[in-house]
Amino acid sequence: MRRLRPLLLLPLLALLPGCEAVVLSPAGDIAAQQRDLLVMSVVLMLIIIIPVMALTVFFAWKYRESNKEARYEPDWDHSTHLELVIWAAPLLIIICLGAITWSGTHLLDPYRSLDRVNKGQAVAAGVEPLQVNVVAMDWKWLFIYPEYGIATVNELAAPVDRPIRFHITSTGVMNSFYIPALAGQIYAMPGMETKMNAVINRPGKYVGFSANYSGDGFSDMRFAFHGLDQAGFDQWIAGVRADGKGLDRETYLELEKPSEKVPVLHYASVDQGLFDAVLNMCVEPGKMCMGEMMAIDKKGGLGLTAVHATWPLVHDKYARRGEAVLGSGESYVMAICTPLEAEKAAVDAGRRRQELAAQMTRSAPTEQIMGRGLTRPGQASRTEVAAAGWPFAPRIPAPPAADASASQS
Repeated sequence: MRRLRPLLLLPLLALLPGCEAVVLSPAGDIAAQQRDLLVMSVVLMLIIIIPVMALTVFFAWKYRESNKEARYEPDWDHSTHLELVIWAAPLLIIICLGAITWSGTHLLDPYRSLDRVNKGQAVAAGVEPLQVNVVAMDWKWLFIYPEYGIATVNELAAPVDRPIRFHITSTGVMNSFYIPALAGQIYAMPGMETKMNAVINRPGKYVGFSANYSGDGFSDMRFAFHGLDQAGFDQWIAGVRADGKGLDRETYLELEKPSEKVPVLHYASVDQGLFDAVLNMCVEPGKMCMGEMMAIDKKGGLGLTAVHATWPLVHDKYARRGEAVLGSGESYVMAICTPLEAEKAAVDAGRRRQELAAQMTRSAPTEQIMGRGLTRPGQASRTEVAAAGWPFAPRIPAPPAADASASQS
């Protein structure tokens, strides 16, 4: 009876066909090609695994203690034929796996534009991909459709057999955007943009979620993905526009705050440039964008100006973990001078450099080495410097009396 107990599990196996193995039965062409790579790799590895497992059982049975007819050869230690099989077969399999991996890595690059929507069906001429901007939040997903000027939370839709181009970023910690039926997962990182091209080939409702742990609400960070025909997609767009409100920057900043189990939300309009502001971390009014900072750094930076133009540091976005180095309050660059102010500042800075050079020339060499006549660190306050016309230029003091008398003599 003990040997028959495993047979009691057979009725449970009958329920397994009702489970949908979405990874092995995807609805998107990219996911289907990834499935083929997975199956092919497993089959190649089984060429080694199955014989090894079979031979393990065979040797254990043949050379069991009770089998007195098995040949006993304690001095045997080499076989050229066996060595050839042992090394050649795995080597050939590794070569095949390497070739498959190399070609698959290039053909299925998520940044690569699609040249087909299905096996044997190329992308029709003149068809533009559907662009969807994805923002991973704590703990929800925001989808922006620039072509239609709408946005949704925790709901995504796309027409069948139309290429989709995702632009993905995050507002906080790193996350992972994953729709198993559509394509593989790709990371979403704050201040960075990742891309993915995919297509859905079969209508239906599919599940998308975060595949990277990101905090308390991670387990509920799921959304519905609808594959629709063109008429159904147009109807879905009209429904979002009908029952949605506008997504401006103030609404976004409120939505960005951590929240769990967020229901589906629709926004009938979206502020222009909102996604770029999210990507560059400058949704807050008056905050300088990362793109502007990088442009300034590319031209050589602002030196000490950048330090003084930056408000105190903040260690956490929503909760402080102690006083910052430069004080309390928000931390971001507020603004930079206008082109006219920059031109005036450049002229003033050139004049001050000439005055400083003349002053250093009047000083004795030993005095230059000792630093006599130079402005002491922190001598000019911010208010005094700003009043001088250039926000953070050093103040050039008047020559000392002794130096003045020496020069007159």
